Amino acid sequence: MVGDFGVGKTSLIRRFVERQFSDQYLSTVGVKISRKTVAVTPDHKNDLLDVQLLIWDIEGHTKFNAIAPSYLQGASGALVVADLTRPETIEHLGDRIQLFSSINPKGVISVALNKFDLIDQETLPKILEELQFDREHVVAIHITSAKTGENVDEIFGNLAHKIV
Repeated sequence: MVGDFGVGKTSLIRRFVERQFSDQYLSTVGVKISRKTVAVTPDHKNDLLDVQLLIWDIEGHTKFNAIAPSYLQGASGALVVADLTRPETIEHLGDRIQLFSSINPKGVISVALNKFDLIDQETLPKILEELQFDREHVVAIHITSAKTGENVDEIFGNLAHKIV
């Protein structure tokens, strides 16, 4: 999980792993690792495959670019998160995607546009239209809310499926 500070990375993980949400903001220091097993159906197969996700919640502060390569090295996928209420976090998506792609050229990337519950929903089409980043490695863009749980399971499940 990568993205600017305060975009909801920890809240998305907490909603997914623990089925909980808290309005209290706690800044992640360094990295926090969570684990959850999801059932995935590989392409062209009928069997379910249990995939254990190790989710690295990487801090989003300014020193991110200095520490990111060591944390991102070897990752199969990334969930890049932006806050729909803060346009600058959406503008930074391209930098986050490019950094991950440069370290893991075969990695899979999904984008989560979080805090959907806090915006006027009529503005969403304009935001989506103005997204500017290289989509070569991006397999999905999801509109999410850690607070309501909207699309939270989908972002992790879809990413696990694409990795497999």
